[in-house]
Amino acid sequence: MSDKQVVESIQDKYDSLSPYLNEKTRRIWAAIEARSLGWGGVSQVALATGLSRTTIHAGIRLLLDASGEKTSNDDSNRIRSSGAGRKLLEEKDAMLLSDLESLIEPVTLGDPESPLKWTSKSVVKLAAALNIGGHRTSPKSVYNLLESLGYSLQSNRKTRDGSSHPDRDDQFLHISNQVLHFQSQNEPVISVDTKKKELIGDFKNSGTEWCEKEQPIEVKMHDFVDPKLGKAIPYGIYDLTSNQGWVNVGIDHDTAEFAVESIRHWWYSMGKQVYPSSEHIMITADCGGSNSYRSRLWKLKLQELATDTGKTIHVCHFPPGTSKWNKIEHRLFCHITQNWRGRPLTSLQVVINLIRNTTTTQGLEVEARLDPNLYKTGIKVTDQELDTIAIERNSFHGEWNYIIKPKVVS
Repeated sequence: MSDKQVVESIQDKYDSLSPYLNEKTRRIWAAIEARSLGWGGVSQVALATGLSRTTIHAGIRLLLDASGEKTSNDDSNRIRSSGAGRKLLEEKDAMLLSDLESLIEPVTLGDPESPLKWTSKSVVKLAAALNIGGHRTSPKSVYNLLESLGYSLQSNRKTRDGSSHPDRDDQFLHISNQVLHFQSQNEPVISVDTKKKELIGDFKNSGTEWCEKEQPIEVKMHDFVDPKLGKAIPYGIYDLTSNQGWVNVGIDHDTAEFAVESIRHWWYSMGKQVYPSSEHIMITADCGGSNSYRSRLWKLKLQELATDTGKTIHVCHFPPGTSKWNKIEHRLFCHITQNWRGRPLTSLQVVINLIRNTTTTQGLEVEARLDPNLYKTGIKVTDQELDTIAIERNSFHGEWNYIIKPKVVS
């Protein structure tokens, strides 16, 4: 058979097999053909298939190498050698992920009972902003990075009545700037809120847990408060900088006095050790509930706390209807909920233990204590008492943003 006929024969076989070959099998097949032809086989196969001589020689080395044989090793089905291909963008650009999160952090939304997050900025705009900042990325790459960070696209859901406050976004930006300022000064920044009240007893708790097959934990049919066991009222304090949580589990009422007492316990049990030389404490809170911006008692008790600790307390409230933006919802409460999913909270000690054992791969640490105190409701703060508070209101929405300074005790 002439050289021309050999080349044509190889070309016919290659055209028939090519649709079914990947990179690895193509190299191996070409190498087998070249070896069967003997001297000059590599050149003839290269001419017939259009493959480079380097590719064919790589196939020959694969045949000669024992690792190229079909084995039970994990790499036996790999097309390319381990480590081949382009490096990930985040590996080549160490600041890419942190810069991306800094772009979306001020406008991050999310369900407080889920670690899922999403962003209202489009990937096109985010990619453009990253490129302006010196990175090289595309909208598709930004999409993949957002997925790896736990973000996803979400549609609208009708859950609220009325419209949002016109200064909502400006308040978000104000809070973000304040947080960054105090963090840069190594001052404590905490997010506070009351978690959902939990019934104590053998009541159904949402979620699932591994049990023996067909042997679920049996609980009561109806969820009525057990007068002997009562309920748990977890008030949480989350340190945005150190990724630490503190939960004061009350048994009585969720009042402003209870809220500030919880912050007091956090400071003396945890905060003081982390920030021994601090002069300020920044608090981000909802606009309602026990830490409402309208509550006189909340401010009066904060004044007592400021004087007691000698710290200037800076408070920023989230606008009405935006409590889900509070960091404690996403970084502490959702993980506590996941940790006790599917488990009846049969006692207050069970609640404490489950909270204390809540951890994340990001290093979250949580401490909890039982607060057996009773907190009176309906306490009225007079105008005279209100006037004694050393409060300074910010020029931008002073009802949401204010400072309470410690008093000099004579």
